[in-house]
Amino acid sequence: MSWFDAVILGLVEGITEFLPISSTGHLILTKSLLGLSGEAIDRQLIVIQGAAILAVCWEYRQRLWQTATGLFDDATARRFTLNLFIAFLPLAMLGLAFGDRIEALLFSPVPVAVALVIGGVAILWAEKRPHSQSIATVDQLRPLDALKLGLFQALALIPGTSRSASTIIGGLLLGMQRRAAAEFSFFIAIPTLLAATAYKLWQARDHLSAEELQPLLLSSVVAFISALIAVRFLLRFVARYSFAAFAWYRIVFGLVILITAWTGLVRW
Repeated sequence: MSWFDAVILGLVEGITEFLPISSTGHLILTKSLLGLSGEAIDRQLIVIQGAAILAVCWEYRQRLWQTATGLFDDATARRFTLNLFIAFLPLAMLGLAFGDRIEALLFSPVPVAVALVIGGVAILWAEKRPHSQSIATVDQLRPLDALKLGLFQALALIPGTSRSASTIIGGLLLGMQRRAAAEFSFFIAIPTLLAATAYKLWQARDHLSAEELQPLLLSSVVAFISALIAVRFLLRFVARYSFAAFAWYRIVFGLVILITAWTGLVRW
């Protein structure tokens, strides 16, 4: 992997991880266009997600610190932590059970493109259907709400679906305000992506080399910086607009991939 490849992968991960457009899908497509392959590349695509989630930890450092220090005497902190744990479980359990099989079958450009289009249509439907906004903050979520959101997040095991998109769609259907839905998708990503990163690094503990670590570190730094920008952008965006723009991007981009693959214009 060249330094240029490492920077591009870091930018793609950081920009797309928290937007409802599927970071995994974009990384699969980017890897294909750059002609990258191999176990080291696949590890890097997972590990740099951990760097991106550190941007959320930094952006919400005060909230996370208050939660950590208030676990023993603050009911709100305990409920928030419990909700994150409950929401984390479905994806973790299903990922351990079916992750390798899904990766073998669906981690290629055409399935990603199909998922992008379907997810875009789902976002438009969720935005246009009549729904009340009864949940204004993440602290108003009940454990049952967290479980439902966790089940929605588990749909992101299908590449191209988008973890944030599935969680946000679930939030809208539960009556969450857009900012609250976006924020919970950030928070639920913390245990999800850190666990995935730690698991992948543990699997590769005997195979990591200095040659692999250099581009990995570069991608991670770029992913952190770009993810921090993307998180702040999304919070400002949803304060004024709906998620429809992301839905149309997914639909158009997915159709472009399908058309170019079918006509042979691009060898995805």
